[in-house]
Amino acid sequence: MTENASLNGCIDQIELGFVEREATPRLLMKLGIQLHLAGLSLSNTVSILEIFGVERARSTVHNWVHKADLQPENGQNPDHVAVDETVIQLGDERYWLYAAVDPESNDLLHTKLEPVRTNVFAHTFFAELREKHDVDDAVFLVDGATPLQDACSRHGLDFRYERHGNRNSVERVFREMKRRTFCFSNCFRNAEAETVGEWLRSFAFAWNQLI
Repeated sequence: MTENASLNGCIDQIELGFVEREATPRLLMKLGIQLHLAGLSLSNTVSILEIFGVERARSTVHNWVHKADLQPENGQNPDHVAVDETVIQLGDERYWLYAAVDPESNDLLHTKLEPVRTNVFAHTFFAELREKHDVDDAVFLVDGATPLQDACSRHGLDFRYERHGNRNSVERVFREMKRRTFCFSNCFRNAEAETVGEWLRSFAFAWNQLI
């Protein structure tokens, strides 16, 4: 699939059911959402819209992304799943970001943001992942994080410790998520964790369309 086809496909899948009375043409709203989720800053996204004669605030574009409620597609059946957890900074607060990736396609399967790192939250993350995707027969690739290994064991999932190999291909996914979340935090310092979690799911939707 060409890059242009991927961009078009992503725009086509953005639903604007939340729109009631919006002066911005729907195609430009979709373009703004797409550009921001693809990596363009809110300021640069606003500048692109201005080329088309549409002047909107950065917060308006952010609200479009939030209200569109984009989600990664469910029902995937990967052979392997790489899972990881990392600390991200949101203003003055620190959170744990959990993510699951198909290392063969680099698709983001599931993300979750939690205030602390515990076995309970890791277990919940895996439970949600299993509800969304057919992963019971997959091999899970984990690092030395005890909560992740414990969660795999409690769910009866096959897992192996791996620091390199297939996990190398997903490290860039985790790095990009962390970078984009940092940018989000700089733009919206008072954003609540729930809002950031919704933004991460939107990012995962766009990531899967564009990789």
